[in-house]
Amino acid sequence: MATTLTAPALSATDRCDRCNAQAYVRVVLPGGTDLLFCGHHWNRHEEVLRPQAVEIVDETHRLVDQPAPVE
Repeated sequence: MATTLTAPALSATDRCDRCNAQAYVRVVLPGGTDLLFCGHHWNRHEEVLRPQAVEIVDETHRLVDQPAPVE
């Protein structure tokens, strides 16, 4: 039986590996190593990392989503 690894969703406690800001992107590399990035550092490194990634969890949409109005 084959086992497929799925990267967990990101939480507020996940921190960028470069600057320690809240991480919004998880990149899983071959072999299972994962890297966490804030939006800024993901933009900087995406071009190089995307072709190497096994999986990418990109939650950068949360940076611009507006909360629903409270009635």
